[in-house]
Amino acid sequence: MKYFKLSVLILFFTLYSCNKKPSNDFNRRIELKGEHNFRDLGAYQTSDKKAVKKGLLYRSGTLYKLTPEDITQFEELGIKTVVNFLTESERENQGADKLPQEVKSVFLPIEGLGSEVDDLIIARKTGDFSKIPANFNYNIHKVLPETGKDSYAKLFDVLADESNYPIVFHCSHGVHRTGTAAALILSSLGVSWETIREDYMLSNEYRLSESTRRVEQLYGIAQDNPEVTDKVINKKNIEAFYLLQPEYIDGTRSHILDEYGSFESYLKSADVDQVQIEKISEILLEK
Repeated sequence: MKYFKLSVLILFFTLYSCNKKPSNDFNRRIELKGEHNFRDLGAYQTSDKKAVKKGLLYRSGTLYKLTPEDITQFEELGIKTVVNFLTESERENQGADKLPQEVKSVFLPIEGLGSEVDDLIIARKTGDFSKIPANFNYNIHKVLPETGKDSYAKLFDVLADESNYPIVFHCSHGVHRTGTAAALILSSLGVSWETIREDYMLSNEYRLSESTRRVEQLYGIAQDNPEVTDKVINKKNIEAFYLLQPEYIDGTRSHILDEYGSFESYLKSADVDQVQIEKISEILLEK
């Protein structure tokens, strides 16, 4: 038990010490009881010194645990549209998002993330992360531009309609599918990749309690699992999965630049045209 507590304390220290706040940060976190990784994408600066408008675009983890107080807060934020990247089976297992009745739900499921996701499901049950390497998160972000291409294209359709705002988009934890979506949107607006990485890393801070609790739980499960033969490597793999690094989101950028040459070319291949991007910029960027 002392070993587990010490490991968690080390994880706390690492989370706080490595997580750089965005330089143009404001109090973007929206405090919800039922979802901790909910934040405003406003105030980020573009390369031409414009800023993303506050109160129009939010990213989040799953919303099925929202409390009545959270729903009231949604109403106060004026949320009109929620874009949900969860698969049908995920929604069946978790339950539907709990939202005000007038909020429109748009389902854009992202599936086909490969056998590694099946391995992750097993690892979370057994504590055996031997098949979840340290570069797992990077690899997931690298495949998402393709597996999520249709859904991301439809997301841009939603974003180009001013009547849909304010908009929230989310997946299960607000990290992989949501993180890639945020990277695509912010890149199209002219936000620097450094800022996109910093925004990605905020999930460490916002999910701190949840992640450290889960890490400690998995340490214990693995310790009692005789099939986990290398406890040291297994421990590193667990921490690598739950403690995000800025390099993880680079998987998205690397794939797009390697395969398409630019984010603009990638979006064009997904039938997102310049007219849509200009419309979204007009909606989301301050004059």
